[in-house]
Amino acid sequence: MQPYERYLKENSQKLRVDQTDAERKLWQRINRDQLLGFRFNRQKPLLSYIVDFYCAKAKLIIELDGSQHYEPDYQEKDALRDAELNSLGFTVMRFSNDEVMREIEGVIEQIYLFLENVGAD
Repeated sequence: MQPYERYLKENSQKLRVDQTDAERKLWQRINRDQLLGFRFNRQKPLLSYIVDFYCAKAKLIIELDGSQHYEPDYQEKDALRDAELNSLGFTVMRFSNDEVMREIEGVIEQIYLFLENVGAD
């Protein structure tokens, strides 16, 4: 189990209830070990962050970005966060909410290909 800041637990529980349409759509596709038997958690506290989706076995983090993530301040914060998580051995995959809503099959394929490579190791 990965450590996390305790204060994040309550926030993560609220986020699970208040999912975006894109989060709900992706969760329907990756929930219940649907991708090669890999298990995902959603709105998972991890270190000092809450990540949208997390697969412990693959050390994979999936983030869905709304339009605010394209503002310079958010991009800088996201880059620092991703760099920290990458330095700890996590892989961060980012998709826009729009991409999930319009091209879910392409998103699933990218995740599947990553997991397929992890499973081959």
